[in-house]
Amino acid sequence: MANATETSGDCSKATAAQAQHAALGLDTAKHSVHTVHPQAQWFPKASLGLFIHWGIASVHGNLDLSWAMIANTPWDAAAGGANKLTPEAYWKLAERFKPELFDPDKWIAAAAAAGFQYAVMTTMHHDGYTLWPSRYGDFGVQTYLPGRDLVGEFVQACRRHGLKVGLYYSPPDWRFDRQYMSFNFRNFGNTPAAQSGANEFPALDQRHQPTVVSAPPADHAQLRRKMFHGRVEELLTRYGHIDLLWFDGGAHDNELRDRARVLQPHLVINSRSCDGDFDCTECELPEQRPTGWFETCHCWQSCDILRANGAVLDVWGYLAGEKFKSTAWMLGALSLLRGWGANLLVNVGPRPDGQLPDVVYERLAETAQWMAHSRRSVIGVEPCPDLRCEVPVTADARSLYVHLTPGHSGKIDLVPIDKPQSVRLLRTGLAVPYTWDDQTLHLEVPADQRTSLVDVVMVESMS
Repeated sequence: MANATETSGDCSKATAAQAQHAALGLDTAKHSVHTVHPQAQWFPKASLGLFIHWGIASVHGNLDLSWAMIANTPWDAAAGGANKLTPEAYWKLAERFKPELFDPDKWIAAAAAAGFQYAVMTTMHHDGYTLWPSRYGDFGVQTYLPGRDLVGEFVQACRRHGLKVGLYYSPPDWRFDRQYMSFNFRNFGNTPAAQSGANEFPALDQRHQPTVVSAPPADHAQLRRKMFHGRVEELLTRYGHIDLLWFDGGAHDNELRDRARVLQPHLVINSRSCDGDFDCTECELPEQRPTGWFETCHCWQSCDILRANGAVLDVWGYLAGEKFKSTAWMLGALSLLRGWGANLLVNVGPRPDGQLPDVVYERLAETAQWMAHSRRSVIGVEPCPDLRCEVPVTADARSLYVHLTPGHSGKIDLVPIDKPQSVRLLRTGLAVPYTWDDQTLHLEVPADQRTSLVDVVMVESMS
């Protein structure tokens, strides 16, 4: 087994995400007004999803998907270029991407056993490599892996194991735009330097050599839009019922959203590229209770090469060191989000041969053990907006679930609350000492009954 070192949940990549979003022209304003379609109402109680970022960058084993080809990205300057390739070298990785051990059924079976309710896989990232045989373009499995449809195999695995199917698609396609863009972050896309017309930094070509970027032909934007829309229509007509579309940047495009809803009216769509159904944070937990449908996407894996001010940064794709945050970190994030009525979409990166690292299955097995006793506290529950408590609390029709996150100790107060019928630790069923007075419940779990994970106290009502 690879060295699977646990790392902390500190996420300095929040600033990197913000910089990337600005460069992509991603609209960070909140536009979500969730769909009322009856087949879409699974989303706000889904709780836990598996994000899968995978593609040709995995061949290298030390690259962030797509962003590795952009020079001078400020968030990973400390790596000294160890995690960078020229676009020309990056795209050549497609020749060595051979996922001969790709078995999404194994991935999804383990996720289902661990309580995951949905899964989202990259179908194409900004690098332009499609994981399904698209008719639009020649950079993808249709050229390099003839006969394979990696997206189709993922969709079928989700269906076999009862998970909702989510497809990630990147509207930006840097391979399509390669003749007309700079690969220098200092004057890339919608960065401040590019917007202001600053020319103190040279544009860089596909070999990271100084160049003069020429204006694209008049029909380039139209061709790009046709390709974007055509690919999304393929994804929505090849595989039957798709539950979620996860867009990542590009122009604000409600026309495509409306076309997607014609093809599949029940779709849940995020709000990164259109007025969608839910908003999200990336690699950072929200600072306050979100409004409306909400999701945080976060990396389970971490990279110890990419550092800023000594903090470990998160990278979305496969990393050869196979270092992952702990199960305790994931359950703590999940508990916080469920206490606010939001979902956690936690990411893993498969190896280039198609296997998930062994440590992923270890984390999923630990999660399954926790779910065996505490699943009811996070899956299908509601938040408690009128209850005051220093730790996350969720509720179902009869009970409250108090989540004692790792590191928390001492007494807990819940206000206001009626006198309970019972107060028990979910993991053991043992009674938890408490007192109740003046609509306030005081409880404390003895130290010898705590674990390193999230410990959940179930408070049952009298009714």
